Amino acid sequence: MTNKITVKKWTVLLLTLILVVGTILTGCGKSSSGGGSAGGIKAFYSGPNADTFKQLLMDNLAEAAQAEGITLDIGDPCPTVAAQVEQFEQAVAAGYDAIICLPVDRATALQLEVTAGDTPIIYVNACPDEQFLKEDLYMAVSSFEEDAGEYQAEYVWNKLGKPSSINAIIFRGEITHNAAVARSVSVKNWLRANGVEVNIVFDDTANWSPDEAAELFNIFLKTHQSFDAIFCNNDDMALGVCRAMKENGYDLTKIPVVGVDATAAGLQSIIDGDMQFTVYQSASAQAQKAIEVVKALITSGTSEGIEGRSEDGLYVWVPFEKVDASNAKDYQ
Repeated sequence: MTNKITVKKWTVLLLTLILVVGTILTGCGKSSSGGGSAGGIKAFYSGPNADTFKQLLMDNLAEAAQAEGITLDIGDPCPTVAAQVEQFEQAVAAGYDAIICLPVDRATALQLEVTAGDTPIIYVNACPDEQFLKEDLYMAVSSFEEDAGEYQAEYVWNKLGKPSSINAIIFRGEITHNAAVARSVSVKNWLRANGVEVNIVFDDTANWSPDEAAELFNIFLKTHQSFDAIFCNNDDMALGVCRAMKENGYDLTKIPVVGVDATAAGLQSIIDGDMQFTVYQSASAQAQKAIEVVKALITSGTSEGIEGRSEDGLYVWVPFEKVDASNAKDYQ
């Protein structure tokens, strides 16, 4: 009788443990890719709600993981910092080898790292401040955001005939994303460094959204200020601005609207003669590099030898590329 009771107790305990693990994985909201042939590596992706580029990034992460034989589980979009921290807790408890993360708020990197502990974090696309990165443990895979702003500024300046002053509108992405700051600041810095007086007549966040950008442009029109160009931190916002400008009778060939990402819709807009310029940000290359870093860290403990790795071992850089009407079809 005693043996039967003991067996029942152990059975109940085992079933409970299985249910707990299952609950953890369900809480992470996973979708899987890869067969685990790369030494049985399991990685988890955590990120915010997806815009066009973020969705493209996730799709490419899944493809890259599958190609490398890595199991990648993609968590449900995190609407808040608290939700992302909880997702990290669940991923660590579930025993994932690494976490690929696009932070909801890059200023919360310390919270994420305290939660992750010795589990490597590969930040992708959005980089936290350098003080929160650690070689071969907490690394960032991204493109150097200042380059995107400089490429935009250079194009607009040349397009407008190299003027001595420019009245500019800036539409930023989410204020918690480092790109929203770096791309915007570098536009102004490049123009000023080239002797251009920059008058920012409107500067606001449209959260990467075409609809928000269009709405903000219509609000700007009520100020009755003149403008020469519109700098958008991404293509989606640029598309929204182009739509609003056309609805208000503006000639898009005379007032350049520029974006970043070279999305399919952005490229088509350039070909159609609406947007004038974008900066190609390779979601596929960022995803591939992130998966390469995961594989390298888990199999050998170091990211040395990965192309694009910075000397300090904190970053893996993926170059931006300039895109206008002359080469937009090449990126389709």
